[in-house]
Amino acid sequence: MAILVELISIRHLRYLLILGLVFLSACQPDNRTVRSSLVADGALASGFQRADGPTPLSFPEDHGAHPDYQTEWWYYTGNLETATGRHFGYQLTFFRRALLPAAERSPRESDWATDQVYMGHFALTDVDGREFKAFERFARGAAGLAGVKAAPFAVWLEDWQVAETEPGVYTLVASQDGLGLELTLTDEKGPILQGVQGYSQKGPEPGNASYYYSLTRLLSSGMVQLNGKSFQVSGESWMDHEYSTSALSEGQIGWDWFSIQLDDGSELMVFQGRREDGSIDAFSSGSWIAANGTVTRLRQEDFHIEVHDTWVSPRSGATYPSRWTISVPQLDLSLSLEPFLPDQELSVSFAYWEGAVQVEGSRAGQQVAGHGYVEMTGYAGSMRGQF
Repeated sequence: MAILVELISIRHLRYLLILGLVFLSACQPDNRTVRSSLVADGALASGFQRADGPTPLSFPEDHGAHPDYQTEWWYYTGNLETATGRHFGYQLTFFRRALLPAAERSPRESDWATDQVYMGHFALTDVDGREFKAFERFARGAAGLAGVKAAPFAVWLEDWQVAETEPGVYTLVASQDGLGLELTLTDEKGPILQGVQGYSQKGPEPGNASYYYSLTRLLSSGMVQLNGKSFQVSGESWMDHEYSTSALSEGQIGWDWFSIQLDDGSELMVFQGRREDGSIDAFSSGSWIAANGTVTRLRQEDFHIEVHDTWVSPRSGATYPSRWTISVPQLDLSLSLEPFLPDQELSVSFAYWEGAVQVEGSRAGQQVAGHGYVEMTGYAGSMRGQF
């Protein structure tokens, strides 16, 4: 999530695609049409570059956009606290969608012309106030409205933005309807490559995969604005960057994604794909990142996620898991996760749950605690065929 996340193509993009087609048609000559293959499942589109195997990632270049892949996102989540212990969670995500493969693009003079569109999600969890709010925006990747650059890194959608101010240090800014964030993020570990050297396979089909890395330990400090009040906060954030041209495989309906930061300096990321018959997809995977940055790759059989409670959304009617135990036997690791608030469902183009969780458990006989973020999709309806 980062997504989210982590499973295939881009999250929640039917409306983004529709908007993009409107933008594209407004910017192109009248005699040029958009291919019907850019609709629904056809969006796994021939002509776009695909993640077809491990390839070296290079930084800072790969922090930037990859417009020849159809979908891409930069996913920021974090847990923040005041000095008196008031807790906030946040999500700020930027999604890019290519409307045409490189071979079908042509130069156009207008500053408004584009073959890329962007969507953003901004959400804030106020634990003490028992309130969760989420917002969505769209913009074309033109006229300075939205875009990405690699060095120094910056990603923006109007006035929502993350920008590198010095190597490994970023400012994050977002505000809407009386809510706001102004944070400084300091990277403690550098890019962590997920999957096999950054190649994260999602299904059996050729190219059904992504290139995926994370910044798993971003020390965070700054201000939260809430209803006219400002709160000085500190904590930790997580960033996922992923790009691909792919779609959900036959039988896959959604995914659960977990990012966890523990107080011993380690992190855990796991995701599991869910299938129509209730089983867990064999291409589920994860990573354990030790305090020194050493990465242990986890396959589907290496971890187990047990659900202990559920929550029913009063808006979508979806029933979501709401308390979990994650165990990784080879690491002698067992963690209990519980949402800070049960209701952290985003009612945007698609209904999905993404929220802050508190974590406690043990590793190798020692007690550990921490925070994390969980994303759950496909509970309010299958994600297959939705983008």
